[in-house]
Parts: sequence; C-alpha cells; structure tokens
Amino acid sequence: MRILVTGAAGFIGSHVADLLTDGGHEVVAVDALLPEAHGTTAPSWSERHDLVVGDVRDEGLLTRLLSGVDAVCHQAAMVGHGIDPADAPRYAAHNDLATATLLAAMHAAGVRRLVLASSMVVYGEGRYHCATHGIVRPAGRRVADLAEGRYEPTCPRCDRALSPGLVPEDAPLEPHSTYAATKLAQEHLAGAWARQTGGSVWALRYHNVYGARMPRDTPYSGVASIFRSALAAGRPPRVLEDGRQRRDFVHVTDVAAANLLALMTPAPDPLTPVNVCSGEPHTVGELAHELASAMGGPAPVTVGGGRASDVRHVVADPARATRLLGFTARVGFAAGIADFTTAVMRDPASVTTPSTVGG
Repeated sequence: MRILVTGAAGFIGSHVADLLTDGGHEVVAVDALLPEAHGTTAPSWSERHDLVVGDVRDEGLLTRLLSGVDAVCHQAAMVGHGIDPADAPRYAAHNDLATATLLAAMHAAGVRRLVLASSMVVYGEGRYHCATHGIVRPAGRRVADLAEGRYEPTCPRCDRALSPGLVPEDAPLEPHSTYAATKLAQEHLAGAWARQTGGSVWALRYHNVYGARMPRDTPYSGVASIFRSALAAGRPPRVLEDGRQRRDFVHVTDVAAANLLALMTPAPDPLTPVNVCSGEPHTVGELAHELASAMGGPAPVTVGGGRASDVRHVVADPARATRLLGFTARVGFAAGIADFTTAVMRDPASVTTPSTVGG
C-alpha cells in the first residue's frame, strides 16, 4: 500500500512510518518541522524516509502528496494540554483546520481510508460507579476539596465516593482542555467526511503513550517524559495530588502496531473509535517510582495540589480494539519503563512554545 503519514517526523508518527516501511509499504512522509518542535533540521530517525517538509494546511501540497495514495494515517497535531488559553488559536489551527483541509483534499483525490490519531482526553473523566446510583458522571471537582486533599470524585446525586472503572468507547465525551476539545472536533470532522463520502475512519484513542523519541523538558510533553527529564537532571519527580491517579501507560511500539492494524483492517462503520491502551492500569505515583528505581535517581516527591480541570482516573477498556482490530499490547509496564530509561529523546528547540508533532 501507498500511505500518507502526516507528522511523520514526530514521536508517534515516526514509529508508524518505520513500521510501515519495515512491512514493505510505500510511505509518503510529511511533517512541518516547526522550529519550536524540531529546531532547524529533521531528527535523525527521519533519514530513512524521503521526508517532505510542509504544512498539512497547504492544499496544493496535499494535492501532490495524495496522488496514488491508498490510505492516510493522520498523526500531525499540536499535543499536550498547553500553558494557558492563549494557546487555543494554535490548537484549533494545527488540529482542526489542518484536519479539515486534509479531509477536503482526500475527497478531491478520491482517498477514502483514514486512520486518525485521537486521544483518551476526549472522555474527560473516566467511568465511575456509585453504590446507590450505578454508573454516573462524577460531580465537578471542587477547588476547596483539592486544597484539602480530597481528590476522589463524588456522585452528583448523593455526594458519595465513587469507584472508578474501565472506560468503553461509547462513554460520554466531555473534553476538559483546549487540546481535548480540538481532538474531539477532529473526530467529528472525520466522521462527517466519512458519511458524506462513503469513506471510513478508525479513530485511535491513544491513552498515555511513552517511549523513544518523546520530546523532553517541555510543558507539552507527557508525564513520563517530564519525570524522566527530572531524574536525568538529578531532581526527584514531582507528583501532583496524592499520586494515586490511575492511567493506562502504553508503549509507543504498541501504538504503532495498532496503527498498522487499522490501516490494514476495513472499518465496520464510517467512524469507528477504539481505545489504544495496554490494558494494565497503573497510578501516576507508580510510574514515578518505577522510573526513579530504574534510573537510580531520587525518590519521587508527592506535592499535592491539583487543578479543577484535571481528571482523576481514566483507565481504558481494551476489548473493542482486541475484537475489531486483533490488537493486544505486547510491552508490559516494567519492561517498557526499563526500555524508556535509556531511550533516545527529542530535544525541543524551545520549552515555552507548543510542540506540533505527534498524536
């Protein structure tokens, strides 16, 4: 197959491009290589691909790149939760306008298969169960509760503590950040395109991805990168709240494998979302301790705090990805963290400007 990979020099996109090439597929690789993300040159891992430097919002460029393409794997995005609302226009431009431009160009070129890098952030909070009222959406987190160290969400009807569970793909969608809102908008745009054109979309809702080629030392990185950067500098990882926030940490090689399966598997519906996760939940505190132990660094420091816009627990149900794609993560938590301690990282050109690669 001939496959266009956007964001092909980035964290996840580069692993997808490598895996496709290893499998004998023809990769058309494009990345904007914005200076704040990559400096002035492409990263070394892009050398094996004939990388096209360009912006996905460039209609003329897309027209040329989509010639003869069988499917598109759309990884390019501005990632992370940002610094403040001033980031909103860039998120909307790089995530939503770029996606709309890509979809229009795919329609013009007659390309009908899309794999979209989505995210677990579209859920907001995870799934919770109340002993009295069953499955409920939790009440909003209160600043006063966070200040007093009361972190667990409560039932909106009786204010009792809730039990967290696995989040299925049909859970309510309630983005809590600008980034999350733009990722959900990407899904809506792609779904509308698919219904209008007869196309199909796999929306891969990545959970907490970590591994080689993550950007370091930037507020737009994932928590695993932030912790590793602190340890590499001899500082203890700083863990917010009480460290018991539950997440699903999935290795980037597993995420790349999920993309390959999606590219090779017909989607059953115009838009088919699936969780891409390890199926092995851990707390943020466990991540910090595992990294500190593996790197021989100082023990993590739990600092409390927390923001009302943060979510407490988001743990994925992996069943649909297994059933529809045959995807099961292969890299276990301990092995993945051990590998991550020495993995190659990307040095950002700036720590104060958003990254615009990866999913």
